[in-house]
Amino acid sequence: METSLNPQWSKLIQMQHPDKLLSFARHLDDKLLAAIYGMDLASFQVVKDQLVQQARDAAEQLLELPDFADRIDRLPFKSGETVIGVGESTTDDLLSWFEILRHLLELQRPQDEIQLINEGISGNTSTQVLGRFSGIVQKQPNWILCMIGGNDVLRVGPESTKTQVSLEETAKNLVEIRRIAAARTQSQWVWITPPTFDEERMDAFPYFKMGQLSWRNKDIRSVGDMIRSLPDVVVDTQVGFGQPAQAKFIGWDGLHPTIEGHQAIVRWLVEDLTGGTAG
Repeated sequence: METSLNPQWSKLIQMQHPDKLLSFARHLDDKLLAAIYGMDLASFQVVKDQLVQQARDAAEQLLELPDFADRIDRLPFKSGETVIGVGESTTDDLLSWFEILRHLLELQRPQDEIQLINEGISGNTSTQVLGRFSGIVQKQPNWILCMIGGNDVLRVGPESTKTQVSLEETAKNLVEIRRIAAARTQSQWVWITPPTFDEERMDAFPYFKMGQLSWRNKDIRSVGDMIRSLPDVVVDTQVGFGQPAQAKFIGWDGLHPTIEGHQAIVRWLVEDLTGGTAG
């Protein structure tokens, strides 16, 4: 559909969800959300519907791959279960791997009525996830899929000498988050390593330059190494993305995955939960 809508609206609706920032605001209706974004209701609904359709189209493309629909049938999520995705913008994104997974299950296994709850919040560090994790486990999920750490390695300012959260503190946060989940739920746990970056694209991205924001692959690889050492299933996106991240998998800002990148993450997740790649 051709529209003349402000492209910044689309990016805001895709990546920023104010209704998630306050627990008591989770049920804001579209009219109120549109007002928060500074747009009319009709325009908001057009943009949102387009994003939902893009994620659904991405799921349909994956279901056309050989044996992929069969793998969705064999995912260990049982009928009526609740699956929560914990993360930052790479999960919160309306075109994210988690939203594509939602459509895959709705398309292939509608009768199972598996509930997916997206607990990704753009900009969150592992410290912020820890701070709100009690509210997440109150939902008593059967599965928790966790991809965090990308914002921990954010550096601010010229020639920054430190990350937003130290690697040592990230490790403590992840261990504590996992401990809380084990103590308060019976959920199955899956770690997903945060993807690598394209530092050259980041350096050229005007908004990152304006804010003097930077991310380094050596930092995110260190987070990945730490996650790979943890128990439970680990889906490793960093091997598939490469270093620097492959152009097809990473957006023009150098930080956020393209929809093809999100499709790849979903594919690796599904493969790892259904016996690995063939051969």
